[in-house]
Amino acid sequence: MSLSPVSDSPAWPSWITRTGALATAAGCAFLAWVLVLQLLRSDLSWTQAQLSAYLHGPYGLSLRVAYCLLALSMSLQALALQASLAPAARSGVVLGLFWSAALGLATVAIGDSYLPQYAPAAALSVHLVAAQAAFLCVIAAVLLQSWQLRADPHWRTHAAPALWLGGVAFAVLITHAVLRLGPRGLGQKSAIALIVAWLIWSGLRLARGPQAARSRRTRDNANDLSTEEC
Repeated sequence: MSLSPVSDSPAWPSWITRTGALATAAGCAFLAWVLVLQLLRSDLSWTQAQLSAYLHGPYGLSLRVAYCLLALSMSLQALALQASLAPAARSGVVLGLFWSAALGLATVAIGDSYLPQYAPAAALSVHLVAAQAAFLCVIAAVLLQSWQLRADPHWRTHAAPALWLGGVAFAVLITHAVLRLGPRGLGQKSAIALIVAWLIWSGLRLARGPQAARSRRTRDNANDLSTEEC
């Protein structure tokens, strides 16, 4: 998978669009399963219990697997995003942040599978560090990537909604983690849902290819021309 410039070509390489479709499906499946768990886990309060509580007990293994699959999908999506951008809009920092977030997410899932039994003294510390690193890295990556979309001709028209969605996710995360307002479970799940929604949104853009953005600009230009002719 080469990161050669593709923004000026008529279509992105097929691996980029396939990765976008995979990211969209993975994000939707993750959110759907988390929603189902709220109904299946009657022993947990959906407003008070944070998502990490669902990693243990009934269906806990399924959520840990879902964490790992989302981490894998996110790491591939980050690579596809960078490859889809013009060189001026690319950033190794963004790629590193997404991959660090994916590593943190996988560490939470794998660590919660084995550490409570084999290293109970370290289990909680590993979980907290990995989870916090995942949150910080992914929200930083989302905001920075959204800002840098403005430098790419095919993504420029999508920069504003990307920043808006990322900004809302950041605000909810700050409200939950720093201000500690509202129910703990609801706040954390809302932040996760918004971040995954951003991944789904960008995955859809990748799956559709650059033609959608180009056709939108063409329609806008046509409207401008018709207005000038009047």
